[in-house]
Amino acid sequence: MWRIILVTTAAALGVGGWYASANYSLEVHRSTEGKFQYVRIVPRAASGSVPSEGAIDQPPAAPTRPAIRLATFNLGGLDDNRLANPKVCDSLVRILARFDVVALQHIRSGNRGVLMRLKDQINATGRCFDFVTCPTLDRDPVEIYNAMLFDATTVEVDHSTVHSVDAPPGTFHVRPLMAEFRVRGPPPSEAFTFALVNVLVDPRRAPQELDALADVYRAARDSGHGEDDIIMLGDLESDPEHLGRLNRVPGIVAAVNGVPTTTRGTRLADNIFFDRRATVEYTGRSGVLDMIRELDLTPQEALDISEHLPVWAEFSSYENGQASHVN
Repeated sequence: MWRIILVTTAAALGVGGWYASANYSLEVHRSTEGKFQYVRIVPRAASGSVPSEGAIDQPPAAPTRPAIRLATFNLGGLDDNRLANPKVCDSLVRILARFDVVALQHIRSGNRGVLMRLKDQINATGRCFDFVTCPTLDRDPVEIYNAMLFDATTVEVDHSTVHSVDAPPGTFHVRPLMAEFRVRGPPPSEAFTFALVNVLVDPRRAPQELDALADVYRAARDSGHGEDDIIMLGDLESDPEHLGRLNRVPGIVAAVNGVPTTTRGTRLADNIFFDRRATVEYTGRSGVLDMIRELDLTPQEALDISEHLPVWAEFSSYENGQASHVN
């Protein structure tokens, strides 16, 4: 009897080991100094396919911080040529690594290649960033698209929620991108969860698109998924006083007021919006990152990166705002 049990167990382990080795591989991550960081299991790509950016597991969670920072940044048509500029690439790495989630707009490419290279440049510094974008990007020929870049040690994304807004043709030049996140570190039942709506308004059609965004925000809020923290962020090509019907959504507030968000300092175009009644996790801290001062750039070097500045806001890591300050 014991011999049968041992043979059966050995066979099961052998089959399980074969299946695991045939379908998954170990991905060893090291810092730029070559020091071991972590190992993660990733699915092997099918013949001729490319693994998606979402792995089946995650790097170890970073120590829990009281709050996280969300940001929005219009990259002004980022493509491989601009990313090949060492000054631009280094500056982007230094900027993006400051935030936990960054809604990126105006990436110019027919696929995810430039995003992958940008992510790899950040992770070469020892970080663990990942990204999500429109799931059909590789099939749909688009000139410009949006994405969300995030630190996988501090937040996690629900990949099943990543999608472009379904709207009638012609409603948006670039359809808003949506995804739901949860802060890592706190117990899952206590962690801050939120839905992001990443938008890029066409300046030639700003009034119409802003009115349509009011419907997008209401639909996200009333979707029935149970998420009340709907955060809309991006380049809206308008200040908070001129948002059309979006400005009439009850409770909606802007993180930034009265401060230019363009590199030339001429206008307020980018912002982060949320319902202040629902998103009590907002700590009250927000701002615009001055690339020239923070990175010691010339005005032209800053313009080479983007004509827009990153806008950020801080939110508690805990649902209902248990903590509210970052050291």
